[in-house]
Amino acid sequence: MPSSIDRKPIGSDTISAIGLGSYGIKNYSKAFEAYVYGLTNGIDHVDTAEMYDMGKAEEFIGEVLKHVGRDGVFITTKMLPIRLEDKEKIIRTAQESLRRMGINYVDLYLIHWPNERLSITQQVQNFEVLIEKGLTRYIGVSNFSLNQLKEAVYATKKAPIVALQVHYSVLNRKEVEEQLLPYCVSNKITLQAYTPIERGSVKDNPCVKVVSERTGKTPIQVSLNYLISHENVVAIPKAERVEHVKELIGAMGWRIPEAHMNYLKKCLE
Repeated sequence: MPSSIDRKPIGSDTISAIGLGSYGIKNYSKAFEAYVYGLTNGIDHVDTAEMYDMGKAEEFIGEVLKHVGRDGVFITTKMLPIRLEDKEKIIRTAQESLRRMGINYVDLYLIHWPNERLSITQQVQNFEVLIEKGLTRYIGVSNFSLNQLKEAVYATKKAPIVALQVHYSVLNRKEVEEQLLPYCVSNKITLQAYTPIERGSVKDNPCVKVVSERTGKTPIQVSLNYLISHENVVAIPKAERVEHVKELIGAMGWRIPEAHMNYLKKCLE
């Protein structure tokens, strides 16, 4: 089981440093077995969105929850920005997502990306209706720049922004580590890293391979451990097979030694 160092704060909760994403699942039957395994072996949060496979990903999460139970699973979903112009539309959209998952609320609802026709302030304040209606416990944003994130944080009236979800990996790290992550840490915002293993391509990176050989961990595990070694960072890779989920779980409970971490950062520059 993952050690206590791999619990990460989000709002007033803690979650496993690695969760399970649901974008681009090709075989839902195999993925079902993998997700059930993960959620009963140390992983305790899942990520989905209304746009993933036109709602089928949310339905899939619902089937998984029927098997493992709602309690103990931290659920994140995301809303398309076009919904944000009207509070009633926001409520109806959320209710449809909850129906697909067979639950009464999610733990975290994210704006999937900014609505360019609305100010950040307006869309965030509209989005807060989900807190008022009890449809989510927390709210956050996805694919926001640093300035947009700052505006979102200042805009809230009823609930804080507790999470930012962005593309972050060992191969895509400069902007995140130089701008977004320091702000998130300072403001107690959890950074959720999507596409953290670059659809498996981190396995072929020579820098990652060297650290893999030095640590005895797989390149996937090294790449994920690099991310979760950073304060307030969780990673949400997708996995459709049990053996892949086992590999993800094996990325927790240890840390890349400082010398290897320094080598990796310098090598990846």
